[in-house]
Amino acid sequence: MKKTFSIGGVHPDDKKISAGCAIEVLPTPKKVYISMAQHLGGPAKATVAAGDKVKTGQVIGEPTGFISAFVHSSVTGTVKSVGLRKDLAGIPVIHVEIDVEDDEWMDGIDTTDTIVREIPQDTKFILDRIRNNGVVGLGGATFPTNVKLCPPPDKKADILILNGAECEPYLTSDYRIMLEKSEQIVIGAALMKHVLGVERVVIGIEENKPEAIAKMKEAVASLAAGTAGYSGIEVMTLKKKYPQGGEKQLIDAVTHRQVKSMGLPIDVGVVVQNVATSLAVYEAVQKNKPLIDNTITVTGECFPKQSNLLVRVGTPLSYIVDWLGGIPETAAKAVSGGPMMGKAIANMDAATLKGTSSILFLTEEQTKRKPETNCIRCGKCAEACPMGLEPFLLNKLAKNRMYDELEENAVQDCIECGCCLYSCPANIPLLDIIRIAKGDVIRIIRSRTAPKK
Repeated sequence: MKKTFSIGGVHPDDKKISAGCAIEVLPTPKKVYISMAQHLGGPAKATVAAGDKVKTGQVIGEPTGFISAFVHSSVTGTVKSVGLRKDLAGIPVIHVEIDVEDDEWMDGIDTTDTIVREIPQDTKFILDRIRNNGVVGLGGATFPTNVKLCPPPDKKADILILNGAECEPYLTSDYRIMLEKSEQIVIGAALMKHVLGVERVVIGIEENKPEAIAKMKEAVASLAAGTAGYSGIEVMTLKKKYPQGGEKQLIDAVTHRQVKSMGLPIDVGVVVQNVATSLAVYEAVQKNKPLIDNTITVTGECFPKQSNLLVRVGTPLSYIVDWLGGIPETAAKAVSGGPMMGKAIANMDAATLKGTSSILFLTEEQTKRKPETNCIRCGKCAEACPMGLEPFLLNKLAKNRMYDELEENAVQDCIECGCCLYSCPANIPLLDIIRIAKGDVIRIIRSRTAPKK
């Protein structure tokens, strides 16, 4: 029986229409705009100024705190400016603008295709390379990976889970790297396994990706048979159900452990990383390559050229789309991410980030909201919620600004998956209302523990 999480979930059409598109390398643009805020935590501090010459892989931004990450130049050229520029959400963020002139890489970066399988035994060496090469989680949160691999002394992991579920409709970038970079992903998993000191690694993949399951199993078996350090790694087939790739849902499916309210995976002995993060770890440690590119799906029924592209960080979205033939006339909205949890793109001149996973084009018909009617207390939203919440109640409490009651009913545990909105027959914008209320409640909770001035 296929494994899955125990509470809620929905079954949207997966629409993996770009699954057959092999990864293509997008030509380097003439100009890139590299954000200093493309990781969870404090933005990096720019270390270059207008007029500076930079090489591919050179540090251009340094961390400003424990939860922050290095930022590297994805190109070779001249820094034109360092200043505010709007990101995908339309928010002004410090960017380094670089005019591209060549593609000369920093010394010490291995740009060959040779696969390096031997696992270094020095865990500090591994962690330093992950940190110095700016690796962050590529499953959505962009949490600095080196920090996640160093849990507090009173917390101990006994299992590493790699998320290969890719449960969001339309997205296929993780699927393609599992097909085309399977061995490197497993090596990355072995590197993280060694750092954490765990005996077991589970790579969870949804059943609608049989080719990826087979390819990953083949890579695991091959490495385990021929090289030390690869024992205890397995591929687990998961049931197709959204949001199977949610961190807490994945932990439930694989281990049957439940992460408590406001808790973290490490509280139940688990560390979760995305398969794309594992590939980035491999490249950082075995190749000394910074995280300067990633695979992005460009898709949508109205988009004529389905694609999975390897894109340099800082590439303008408009450049990507123009290279593929331009925005189709029938497209009404562009989304960064999938249709369930993705965010509308406010600015097509914005640049890609380390964590950018897709550009999804939707038609007016697909984006038009149906007229909202009265809640009939059918309970479908509660049945669908994978966190066991009662969205119909949270909606009522939010409209009345009853923050104490919202906290008592765990609005802070909402993962913003959109299952409530998807299942609501009254077309109530539950996700929008609850998301705002969640933000307000979390700010209230943090204010209680904030140091007194």
